[in-house]
Amino acid sequence: MTTDEAGIDRRIRTSFEKQGLMHTLGATLGQVTPGQVEIMLVPRPEISQQHGFVHAGAVSSIADSAAGYAALSIMPADRGVLTAEFKINLLAPATGQRLIARGKVVKGGRTLVLAQAEVFAENDGKERLVALLMATLMAIEGRDGIVD
Repeated sequence: MTTDEAGIDRRIRTSFEKQGLMHTLGATLGQVTPGQVEIMLVPRPEISQQHGFVHAGAVSSIADSAAGYAALSIMPADRGVLTAEFKINLLAPATGQRLIARGKVVKGGRTLVLAQAEVFAENDGKERLVALLMATLMAIEGRDGIVD
């Protein structure tokens, strides 16, 4: 890992630790590289819907965060990001031993970043795509109260 990559990793991990919702869901941060971030979630009854699947709100939350952190990973130190909009396709019920949201930057710009996240359900080492999110994130700087 280069010095720049170590700095990006530290920035993302420090910010993730401040995420109340991710803690509430029990989500954890996985691999972080410039333009790509993984977030994992182990299903449990508290985050399920009435049929026993992981609730779409929880799936959307880890996907949005993975895409957002992928976008943040390419920002200069004086800029953050906020999600402006996202669309998610729920492709299959979210069941398995764990969910993995893999966010990546599709196109980075000075003021807007297009990112996507794929959410996979993992069972016995096999992954199945269960959701696909596309997000537009806006770069922010110099806003009171908005820091990593």
